[in-house]
Amino acid sequence: MTLQLKVPNMACSACGESITKAVKTVDPAATVQADTKTKLVQIETQAAETAITQAITAAGYTVNNH
Repeated sequence: MTLQLKVPNMACSACGESITKAVKTVDPAATVQADTKTKLVQIETQAAETAITQAITAAGYTVNNH
């Protein structure tokens, strides 16, 4: 399943790495692509969307669903 989430407070590549780490705590096999220009994070995962968004929120980021 591919999730596309908007993370408005993702400002730099380090933020993208933090979000990637947060997602991988839920699903170590997930593929994460974070684009700081568009503020979009695309995640290929088998985990539930709520688990992914909770992990990103716990890492200190805001998640807006499209």
